[in-house]
Amino acid sequence: MSPSSNASDPAALVTGGTRGIGREIAARLAAAGYRVLVCGRREPADLPPGVAYTAADVREPTEAAALVSAAIDAFGRLDLVVNNAGGSPAAPAATVSPNLVTAVVRLNLLAPFFVAQAANAVMQTQPGGGLIVNIGSVSALRPAPGTAAYAAAKAGLETLTRALALEWAPKVRVNTVTAGVVRTDDNAAHYGDEAALAAVAATVPMGRMATPADIADAVLLLASPLATYLTGTSLLVDGGGQLPRYTDTARPTTA
Repeated sequence: MSPSSNASDPAALVTGGTRGIGREIAARLAAAGYRVLVCGRREPADLPPGVAYTAADVREPTEAAALVSAAIDAFGRLDLVVNNAGGSPAAPAATVSPNLVTAVVRLNLLAPFFVAQAANAVMQTQPGGGLIVNIGSVSALRPAPGTAAYAAAKAGLETLTRALALEWAPKVRVNTVTAGVVRTDDNAAHYGDEAALAAVAATVPMGRMATPADIADAVLLLASPLATYLTGTSLLVDGGGQLPRYTDTARPTTA
């Protein structure tokens, strides 16, 4: 389906939508008929067809509010917000600086709140309400070494989703897509070389890491008519989790 430019078609805002998972989400939404605005701190060299860009640092409440206003100015409505901006470098909890901890929490927990709050104010006035999807992480459920601040922030995001869903229903639904290990262009820096990536993939029951498209599919599912009764929930997209270490020596074979 070609991207839509019809003023009656739904409008979406994707934070951190210029690269990686966010870019794929934006591209898939545009292909599904959404008018899409993405934000980032730096304008990308190119964007998918049907996707527009505006600069914003969503860690700042005033910029988050201005971002939502920009979407309304561009589209006249706002049906879907995807809080995708996030991430963190690995840092040992014993030595991580207070500044880094603060920055990680601001990006992964406070920024989604700021954007959601501004979006809700608009969506509550719309006849059809709206949907907010937060992109979470399995780090909230299974923290890894070096991710204490990130894992805590993402755990907070899961709870924030449930809290906002309680307060903002029935007009506005709020859900989380909780992503497992996802292969993006940045994975090599985090996991290592191709051999290391293959070793990570081997720990997933589905036999591969997730792709950005897998996460985008989950967002599209939550935005579809099939999910209109879902709010305050987390859709876990992790390929079945990760195999326990003992299966390295005792994993059953299939006929």
